[in-house]
Amino acid sequence: MGEERSRCSTVKRVFILVEGQTEERFVKDVLAPEFYPLEMFFDVRLLITKLVKHGTSFKGGITTYGKFKNDVRRLLAESKGTLATTLVDYYGLPLDFPGMDTRPNAPPIERVAHVERNIRADLGDPANFLPFLALHEYEAWLFSSPDELPRTMTQSETGKTLRRFATR
Repeated sequence: MGEERSRCSTVKRVFILVEGQTEERFVKDVLAPEFYPLEMFFDVRLLITKLVKHGTSFKGGITTYGKFKNDVRRLLAESKGTLATTLVDYYGLPLDFPGMDTRPNAPPIERVAHVERNIRADLGDPANFLPFLALHEYEAWLFSSPDELPRTMTQSETGKTLRRFATR
């Protein structure tokens, strides 16, 4: 953990591969502004689920580890040694991900860490890659703040109602 912290403290740009549009908005609207004072900036990329020869690619969601791995490799090539990470839901992860079939009978967070380590190892243990699998789906995070859910849904007036329930 200390090595990861020291590596992160010198980073000015972080590449983040996200699973979908809601995670992309979270990084851009919530996380990024918190890191601006530290002069740390996020470059957010959506997973590509289907490449189209002519036209736009389909983005969002994970279908196979092979597609995820290709996206991570592209991200690592583009990041050129800058920190790269992911924001992907652990829940519903395809079973072809490294470590999914060997998860220990342990608390959920340890199972997640096991899969993260196996992903990193499968990619050759790149020094600038710290995979992050969210134990709980991103959308569940919104319920932790009575102000964030309505803002994300562009219905900020409902924040007052949610705050009343949160303080009961």
